[in-house]
Amino acid sequence: MATIAFVGCAHIHTPGFVKRLRDRTGFPSSDTQVKYIWDAQAVRAEHTAKTLGQGEVISNVKKIWKDPQVTGVVIASQTDEHKKLVAAAAKAGKHMFVEKPLGLSSRDSVAMARTVGASGVKFQTGYFNRSNPAYRFIRQEIEAGRFGTITRAEAWNCHSGALNDWFATKPNEPALDWRWMADPKRAGCGGFGDLGTHLLDVLMWLLGDVKAVTANIRSVINRYENCDETGQALIQFASGATGTLTAGWLDVANPVTLVVAGTQAHAAVINGQLYYTCKELGLDGKTPMELPSDLALPHAFDLFLDSLNGKDVPLVPVHEAASRVAVMEAMYTSSSKGKWVYPRV
Repeated sequence: MATIAFVGCAHIHTPGFVKRLRDRTGFPSSDTQVKYIWDAQAVRAEHTAKTLGQGEVISNVKKIWKDPQVTGVVIASQTDEHKKLVAAAAKAGKHMFVEKPLGLSSRDSVAMARTVGASGVKFQTGYFNRSNPAYRFIRQEIEAGRFGTITRAEAWNCHSGALNDWFATKPNEPALDWRWMADPKRAGCGGFGDLGTHLLDVLMWLLGDVKAVTANIRSVINRYENCDETGQALIQFASGATGTLTAGWLDVANPVTLVVAGTQAHAAVINGQLYYTCKELGLDGKTPMELPSDLALPHAFDLFLDSLNGKDVPLVPVHEAASRVAVMEAMYTSSSKGKWVYPRV
């Protein structure tokens, strides 16, 4: 049985992680147990322990680093706390799941990646779209060469978070107060980066390294002070392909999430369904494909827990998590300076 600890419960995905732990077969006597729960704000830790029904709430995080029973940690703190917590986890030899983005800046993220890499511990982050069967199928087809030369890729990841004030301060529910996520000084980004990093990861996972970017990132309704709400970026990939990334908190619908176009094939993911045109396979793309049920993978968080329990599963390499921060940082720099920027990846 894997023994883990929560190191921070501030992220909006924390309740989802709690649910995934509770949904694991046989919980709380399943393959994973939570021994400790810590957060810089005790009310968050107490709420997480209550809803999980397991875990000792502690006030000193060092207790986690010193306990040899704890083999893995879930770092779901504010992003501005990642650097010190990741370094401490690596020094203590704890495998780690770190919520995205890895760090506030590319410099910090690269430094964390080096520290984690040198420690030899397992690393995972919250890029759950890599488990999506449609995206996995597209990656397989690219690797098989059926797209020919890829000319462009377009990705969208949007929701109505700012329109519906998801990140409002909640004085009556401090444990569920996500306001920090709309403060770039604590979160590392605003709406564009928060959602955009997920599909940026997919684009780079499919098409490889980024050469240059330019972007327009802005606030429209100004729901949160000094926080962007939406944006679009144009990407030059090292392969020669062009990409676009659209993301933010101002959309009432997001039906199309990915398009990949090549000289021999075209894929579009619309309302979660894959439409695929491929000369080699004789597909015309007029009807959605029926993908094999075994093509989907568990959520990124479950993959981390599976890895702690000895399963050989794909995890996101820490240097890839750092590279996404570098490219996203370049997009924000481009938007502020009005020019193409070359990421330091």
